[in-house]
Amino acid sequence: MNQRRPPAPPPQLPGFTHLELLGSGGFADVYLYEQELPRRRVAVKVLLPERISPSAAQFTAEANVMAMLSTHPAIVTIYQAGVSSDGRPYLVMEYCPRPNLQVRYRREPFSVAEALRVGVQVAAAVETAHRAGVLHRDIKPANILVTEYNRPALTDFGIASTSQTAAETTGMSIPWSPPEVFDAAAAQGGPRTDVYQLGATIYTLLAGRSPFEVPGQRNGSAELIERIERMPLPAIERPDVPSSLFAALSRAMSKDPADRYPSAVAFARALQKVQIELAHSVTPIDILDERPLDAGPEDDDGGLTRVRGVTSIAPIDTSTRPSATTAKVAGAAPPADDATIVRGPRVVEPIADETILRPRSPQDVAAPTAAPAPEAAAPTTPERSRRWPTILAASVVGVAVIGIGAAVIGSVIAPEPEPTTAPTVIAQDPLGDGGVPLVEDGEGVIRGGNAVFTWTNPAPAEGDQYRWHRNALSGRGEGHLTTEPTVTVPVEGADQVCIDVYLVRANGTFTNEAVTICAPE
Repeated sequence: MNQRRPPAPPPQLPGFTHLELLGSGGFADVYLYEQELPRRRVAVKVLLPERISPSAAQFTAEANVMAMLSTHPAIVTIYQAGVSSDGRPYLVMEYCPRPNLQVRYRREPFSVAEALRVGVQVAAAVETAHRAGVLHRDIKPANILVTEYNRPALTDFGIASTSQTAAETTGMSIPWSPPEVFDAAAAQGGPRTDVYQLGATIYTLLAGRSPFEVPGQRNGSAELIERIERMPLPAIERPDVPSSLFAALSRAMSKDPADRYPSAVAFARALQKVQIELAHSVTPIDILDERPLDAGPEDDDGGLTRVRGVTSIAPIDTSTRPSATTAKVAGAAPPADDATIVRGPRVVEPIADETILRPRSPQDVAAPTAAPAPEAAAPTTPERSRRWPTILAASVVGVAVIGIGAAVIGSVIAPEPEPTTAPTVIAQDPLGDGGVPLVEDGEGVIRGGNAVFTWTNPAPAEGDQYRWHRNALSGRGEGHLTTEPTVTVPVEGADQVCIDVYLVRANGTFTNEAVTICAPE
């Protein structure tokens, strides 16, 4: 949003209390209101009468389309729509209090991991819109808000395209517009136009500037359009941006629309492949559509894309997992990763009943016996002399029973020895218990407007990285990864700047606590 014109006064809306102006654009003002029931803060976008179609039916249809799209997790939620008492249509939307992506990238470039995650999530939102027949036409960092849960949320779906011509809409965001929108003879709009703007947006998050903005030179509308039409895509001067990611951005931003990815989901798959290459977590592509994906062999992703309606987490079905008991009874070989199997109870072979002495139950007393009792064998033996053999025999049998019982119990409770042929399992240790050392010799100095931090790795290993967060009284900042034991952070007027540093191994383990380094110390 910008302040190129004075905002219109906020409308009086029943059930809402105006709080403040959030911003103004070329076709709408956005205000912060408090809704009375249910009580919550909401953003209300009020369209300017001269910028919208006079047809109320058309506005209603547009609001319905936006509400349908807003069920997507990466699209701003629309709560309701209406017309104020002074005739201005308005939309009541989810309030996203965090800074939008334009504010964030101007502070500092995004990490590669976050740029990829945001790119996949927003591409999924755009693909969902395309399948509903809606083109965005104005994808840019300022139109990607951030929810309270730190998820990107694309906004301004369909509003610009219905309130203005395509040329006017894209003219508002020249730095992220494709070449064809500046050619009056070329076809305007289409899914590949949105693909270009997606690529330009991700490029901006990584580079910290729009794709064809040249530092130190004139970057007016005429200069930008000339470069967009003729200049090759400039390289991103960052060592952590892999060539595969730049290649994906270059294809998305090809001058010829036919050379771009055919769809937003195809572009999202390309970003997923970069995530796999970098060993990052793969961000799922959420597409709210019942139709099967229309992808050719070139864009086959091996099942990484999931078309879904409502996401649900199914409980683990243990009935399909082979337990140790099943393997033993069936004679099957144990699983290769035997160390990670939760075993069920073992099968214990039945023990011969005649070796156990039990107290006789009333049923045993009443039942006939197969042999006469020992007392009947020698009725003429004195009572005391008859007891000693019985006691001695009982003692011997008792000792034997105790020994057998101990062996049986030991076989039940003793752990089963692991097979010697099982492969070694190396598991990630997210709690840092794998002995990853802390960084050492941390030092921070102030140089100009920046705080420069350095440290050393006491036990370097191949693939080591460092995760660091800016630490302040307001809380820990966003995490960043670096392969070098140094980082430079803007002071931003603070008397002291502190960061927390973790050593991260290539297998995902890391130190169980951070080392805090401050400048000045």
